[in-house]
Amino acid sequence: MAFTLGDSMKKINILKNSRDFTRIIKSFKSVKYKDYIIYVEKKEPDVYKFGFSVGKKIGNAVTRNKIKRQLKNILDKKRFKNNFNCVIIVGRGILERSFAEREENLIKILTKLDLIKEHDDE
Repeated sequence: MAFTLGDSMKKINILKNSRDFTRIIKSFKSVKYKDYIIYVEKKEPDVYKFGFSVGKKIGNAVTRNKIKRQLKNILDKKRFKNNFNCVIIVGRGILERSFAEREENLIKILTKLDLIKEHDDE
């Protein structure tokens, strides 16, 4: 399946394997900010991956999938450095925030973790 520039987050950039989630969560220190708990694994290959965990306490499947789509949409707007895996766990407070607040908070913590490229030419 070919991807064009208009496609949302590429499949190659999404963590799916539950063993990867478990390994990252057990092996790395978490960073908490507002409604997000983030684990980052620095690694060798020239690609970055994000994994999302939205628990059942957040809502039904429709609500959880909507939040995951919104997170992917937020991440699509930025360019990232390579060589990391990142697991983003969403807290229950996310439901009280607007999309703009969710975006601002996520970008703020990812910038603090030094995962976002400053300029496209890097």
